Amino acid sequence: MNATDTGSGTTVKLVLAWFWVGIPLAWGIWVTLNNALQLFTATKAT
Repeated sequence: MNATDTGSGTTVKLVLAWFWVGIPLAWGIWVTLNNALQLFTATKAT
């Protein structure tokens, strides 16, 4: 087996690892963008 030969077990672990990191990352980016949007679209107090 060489370095370019990946088994299905390794592929599954890799995909799960990306989901483990990617889902919270995507949620954090979404929340940050929504908060930034609120800052730029806030109505002015009179």
